[in-house]
Formats: sequence, C-alpha cells, structure tokens
Amino acid sequence: MRRPLPQRRHSETFDLDWWGQRWHVTVGYYDHEMTRPGEIFVNAGRRAGTDLDVMTRDAAIMFSMLLQHGMTLHELAHSLTRNPAGGPGGIMGAIADKLGEN
Repeated sequence: MRRPLPQRRHSETFDLDWWGQRWHVTVGYYDHEMTRPGEIFVNAGRRAGTDLDVMTRDAAIMFSMLLQHGMTLHELAHSLTRNPAGGPGGIMGAIADKLGEN
C-alpha cells in the first residue's frame, strides 16, 4: 500500500557530478529531520530534454514509488547495479548512496 507524503514537506536540492556531467536532484522527505526520503526528482542538467534526461526522470519516478510503497533506501541502493569495485553503476545508485550518507 502506498504511503502518501505530507502535503507540506521538507526538501533539499543538490547537484551531483556523475558520468562527466552535473545532475540536479531534489529530494522530498516524510520527516522534518530529513532522514526518510519519499520522492526524488532528477534532471540531466545541460542535457535537459534528451533521451537520457527522460529515462532518468522516469527512473526517479520509479525510485520514488518504491520508497512510497515501503522499500527502504538501503534495500533500494542494494538492488541497483554496482560496478566491480562495489560502487554505484549508474546515476540512480549514486543518488541512493548520497542519500544514504545523511
């Protein structure tokens, strides 16, 4: 069952450098302490409107829906592709790892 976010919620916006480009990320949280993310929005910076931007925005919607249906950030990060060294294999994994640092 989907757990809806509060109508008014805390959020943060940050830039993340990945794959040689800057990504713009906004995260909405369930709690005032900003420890329980419930939604993310991502755009590909200077590549806005490209196929890459569209795929990333769609992936952010799925990321958000998984969080809203009870998947933890740790479970989500663990489920995403990893490189041979154990680091994130894609931008969504890099975002999950960054959120997990907080």
